[in-house]
Amino acid sequence: MYMTKNFGFKQVDEKTHRASVDGVFSSVANKYDVMNDFMSLGLHRLWKRNMINELAPRKGLKYLDVAGGSGDISFRAWERGADVTLTDINPDMLQVAKNKAVDKGFLERINFAVVNAEKMPFADNSFDIAGIAFGIRNVTYIDKALSEFYRVLKPGGKFVCLEFSHLNNDLLQKIYDAYSFNIIPKLGGAVANDEASYQYLVESIRKFPAAEDFAAMIESAGFAKVKFRKLNHGIVAIHSGWKV
Repeated sequence: MYMTKNFGFKQVDEKTHRASVDGVFSSVANKYDVMNDFMSLGLHRLWKRNMINELAPRKGLKYLDVAGGSGDISFRAWERGADVTLTDINPDMLQVAKNKAVDKGFLERINFAVVNAEKMPFADNSFDIAGIAFGIRNVTYIDKALSEFYRVLKPGGKFVCLEFSHLNNDLLQKIYDAYSFNIIPKLGGAVANDEASYQYLVESIRKFPAAEDFAAMIESAGFAKVKFRKLNHGIVAIHSGWKV
């Protein structure tokens, strides 16, 4: 018997959840980068820069990017000298990253793999740093993914997650909700010809745990020195923890 999971505001069984999320990202893959700029008014670039600074990739470090999407974080990590493995569960999203890597001349320099975050095909203690940006809320079992991050990191390795959060001010949250629910799906319909997928993405943000609760989940997976900081009044949060 399948357990029910949140697919946006709907309750679905776990098998349907995985298939539905996969369908969303196959649908939006080709317009993913364009929509990120539209939805965030370009702020996603600043958020990702902050994540990279938190990861601090450098020459000699092995970096694992899970749910790497179109490759923004991986490409930045490679430019700083890290040995990069870029993964995503969705082949269409991974193909977008590969196409961009061709344009940048990175294709032969980054390892690409279709990977389920809940069951990674990597040996224990394989990576120095690992991250996930705007992907953890789409995982069916977040606790399993966090445990996998802990397993594949080397002792002393660092985990970093960039994800949407909840605003610190009730009035700002109401304004942001009005924008999210009334504007973003319409943008998705106009730009990506897919209003329903962006309706889900907005709803999934609202269903994701508060930053404090997510930090507790990271600690439960075994990580130490867990912390988070919010950006832009809490639109997003960067979480981090260490495997000791």
